[in-house]
Amino acid sequence: MSTEFEGRAHDRTESNERLRELHARAVRLSTEVVARIDADRLSAETPCAEWDLRALLAHMATQDRGFAGAARGVDDPGAWEARPAADPIADYLAAADEVVAAFAEPGVFERTVLLPEVSSERRLPAVTAIRFHLVDSVVHAWDVARSIGETVDPDRELALMALDIAAAVPDGSFRLEPGAAFAPVLAAADSGSTMDRVLRLLGRAPEWTPSRP
Repeated sequence: MSTEFEGRAHDRTESNERLRELHARAVRLSTEVVARIDADRLSAETPCAEWDLRALLAHMATQDRGFAGAARGVDDPGAWEARPAADPIADYLAAADEVVAAFAEPGVFERTVLLPEVSSERRLPAVTAIRFHLVDSVVHAWDVARSIGETVDPDRELALMALDIAAAVPDGSFRLEPGAAFAPVLAAADSGSTMDRVLRLLGRAPEWTPSRP
């Protein structure tokens, strides 16, 4: 094995470990705000117009379990189906622990995974999947925070990673289709704070607030 190859492999390992750490921080950003939700606020509106807070938490838990299964090499479309939970707050927190643990498993970045919401046939590198889930976690943390009258402020390194991922998400009319992961890019997506730019790139208005207390 050449010294050059060993160097590239070492750099790749370091990069993946850093990505894994940033992903855990992104999920923790969401769990910290979800843990502050009062149960009587579950009917609150969210920046996701079609979902109240209860529905948003169900979606987030479903995503976490879907990504966790994919990271473990399980190709189960049923894992991506929302399921009702008596306590959606506790259910989300449990799902968040599950997805962090799944991406922490040895050898995870050697796998390819199936993400039905991206493609039902094309497999993707697990490193791509963890990036998708990282930015999803950051944005949904903001969704939840705004829904309960708060905000989130990712640390600079995490915000920059989220921006890098968000900037690579294709824009187009398909974002207007039912079930699209993100709305179209908003104007001024290259201005404001790093988090503001992430939000606008993914179709969120940073100034959004609930229409009722």
